[in-house]
Amino acid sequence: MFPSLLVVDDEPFILQSLSGILSDEGFEVSTASNGYEALKFIEEESPDLVLLDIWMPGLDGIETLKEIKKNNPHIQVIIITGHGTIETAVKAIKVGAFDLIEKPLSIDKVIVAINNALNFRRLEEENRYLRRKTLEKHSLTGNSPAILELKKQIHTAAPSDKCIFISGENGTGKELVARTIHQLSPRANHPMVDINCAAISEDLFDSELFGHEKGALTKASTKKTGKFELADKGTLFFDEISDMSMKIQNKLLRVLQELKFERLGGSRAIDVKARIIASTSKNVQEEIQKGLLRENLYFRLNVIPIHVPPLRERVEDIPLLIDSFLRDPEKFSARKIKTFTPEAVQILSKYPWPGNVRELKNFIERLTIMIDEKSINEKHVLGLLNSGPKSRTEAQSGDFYSINNLKEASLKFEKEFIELKMKQYHNDIDKTADTLGIKPDALRKKIKP
Repeated sequence: MFPSLLVVDDEPFILQSLSGILSDEGFEVSTASNGYEALKFIEEESPDLVLLDIWMPGLDGIETLKEIKKNNPHIQVIIITGHGTIETAVKAIKVGAFDLIEKPLSIDKVIVAINNALNFRRLEEENRYLRRKTLEKHSLTGNSPAILELKKQIHTAAPSDKCIFISGENGTGKELVARTIHQLSPRANHPMVDINCAAISEDLFDSELFGHEKGALTKASTKKTGKFELADKGTLFFDEISDMSMKIQNKLLRVLQELKFERLGGSRAIDVKARIIASTSKNVQEEIQKGLLRENLYFRLNVIPIHVPPLRERVEDIPLLIDSFLRDPEKFSARKIKTFTPEAVQILSKYPWPGNVRELKNFIERLTIMIDEKSINEKHVLGLLNSGPKSRTEAQSGDFYSINNLKEASLKFEKEFIELKMKQYHNDIDKTADTLGIKPDALRKKIKP
């Protein structure tokens, strides 16, 4: 398929000569004699590139360019003019022109400019494709009310530049939420830089965060760029913020207040241009009371709070999660893809999963490795659950996994699952029934001695 070009000029000779030459070069060429014709053609045909004269009666080139970019931002436009000035060129580029060529036209320059613009468009399309695939890879799986509410919060928060504080238990997917926010934000074309606050020692944290100049530290033979600079115009994600030492928390708070920092050994103030997202799996109030998290830092970070629900509050998503794990091309090749029987999925859906989505994912991977059969059934699931440590089985459900009869096991599991939920909702039958998706009277019958 040949690239499609639209040549817009009020001089018939220019239209005729460019149309003939560019057609010979293998392009599919259409023409328009003014801006109005051009906009109508673009609306109907959407060409790959527009060659646009800047001086035309009626709607001039700059106004036409503005309309093109407003409605078709991905179409590349090259301005052609017989009155080229620096002011005109700057204005055209600001509005969105890819390049500007002066008359009399050199056909070699025109073809080079066209090829450059088309290559740039191709790269833009590839980047959009990769961004879409990245977003799909990092998308949150599930249709439960809890996940739908989380997705709504993410889409609302993403366009903002305000700090976000993500809370949630270990294994719920807080980093995934942070990456989704970044990919949906206007900063998606810039880096997202992670900082594992528990993995960096206090001695190195200043250097990691702010960078250093040559000679500022022992053995610092070269200048180092810190995380704040690496995340320039992008997103800086602090994972487990309360694991950061109080000394570093003080410095971070000052940077967030002043929106400036200096490299170690440096004297030049550098503006903070990264969006800040922080997370914790711990109880924030307890961490503040213990003196492990500065309250004023928390308030500074907690502009937009987002809570990631545990898996036990979205059990209806477990079948979808299992399916998404099995379809992960990085984990399973086509010949290794396996299926789960409905009974196996039912048992997995009833297990409380204290380690949340991460634990479920690891367990599914373990099943696909350890079980040779292509179809994984309830016996496989129970067998592997029963082979784990006592804390995983008996501590969770007494002697449940020692039962050999599936019906008895299911009834016992249901009983203990209901007891767990009743305890979670402080014996409130209405709330528990609503969570379980049954009527309060049905729940009363189930818990009746």
